[in-house]
Amino acid sequence: MSNLPTVTANGAEIPALGFGTFRMNGADTARMVRHVLSHGYRHVDTAQIYGNEAEVGEGLAASGVARNDVFLTTKVWVANYRHEAFLRSVDESLKKLRTDHVDLLLLHWPNAQVPLAEQIGALNQVKAAGKVRHIGVSNFSTALMAEAVVLSQAPLVTNQVEYHPYLDQAPVLAAARKAGMSVTAYYGMADGKVIDDPAIQAIGARHGKTAAQVVLRWLVQQGVVALSKTVSEDRAAANLAISDFALSDDEMAAIHALARPDGRLVSPDGLAPVWDAVAA
Repeated sequence: MSNLPTVTANGAEIPALGFGTFRMNGADTARMVRHVLSHGYRHVDTAQIYGNEAEVGEGLAASGVARNDVFLTTKVWVANYRHEAFLRSVDESLKKLRTDHVDLLLLHWPNAQVPLAEQIGALNQVKAAGKVRHIGVSNFSTALMAEAVVLSQAPLVTNQVEYHPYLDQAPVLAAARKAGMSVTAYYGMADGKVIDDPAIQAIGARHGKTAAQVVLRWLVQQGVVALSKTVSEDRAAANLAISDFALSDDEMAAIHALARPDGRLVSPDGLAPVWDAVAA
C-alpha cells in the first residue's frame, strides 16, 4: 500500500498521486483502474470528453475498494457549460461512474461562449445538491482563476494544468497557493520526453529510481498533486513507489532549470486561454 501524502486545499484532502485516464481506451481503463486501486492508489481522474467514465466506474466497482476510500475526479466538457446541460451532464457522469457523487468536479477548459458566472453557478449548484464534494477548474490562467474564485460561493480546491520540468508554472502555483487552492499536474512526463532526459536520468541513477519516479517525486515534493497514466501494471506500481526517497534542494533546482519558453505542449485552438507569461 502507498504511504503518499495528501494535499490539503480549501477543505479538500487530495491524495498526492492520482491515476489519470486521458487517451485510455475502455478495456484498458477498466483493467487499470481495478488494478491500481487494488494496489494502493486512492485517486482516479477522468473526464466526460475522455469517453471512459463508464469503464472507470466498472473498474472502481470491481476493485473491491470502498467508494468512500477513493478520491474520484471528473470534468465537465465545454459543450455542457450552459446551466441545464451542465446539470444533465453531471447526472449522466454519475450514472456512468456508478456513484451518487464525485469527490471533485472541474470545468475542463475555459469557454468564453458561456458566462463564467453561469459555469461557476452550476458547479456550486451540484455541490449544494451533494452530487459533488469539491469543485475546481482546469486549464485556467491566473486571471481566470481569480475571476472564478470571486464568483464562487464554495471554495475552489484546485486548478488542473499541464506541468512538467520543461514548463514553468510558477505564476499559477503562486496564485493557487494565495487562494488556498492546490495545483494538479497533468502531462508530468511531458508526453514521454522526460524519460530520456540526461539530467533527470542522472538524478534517478543517484537514487536508484527511474526518470518517471524522479519527476513524480519532484511534483509531489512541491505540494503539487501529480497525475500519472500508464496501461502497464508494472509501471503503475513503479509510479507509486516514490515515498522512499527525497530530492535535495539542488536536485529540485536542477529540474526546475530545465524549463524553457517553448515548453508548453497542450494549447488547443479554441480552448486555450491567454496563458500566463513566464520568465525566459
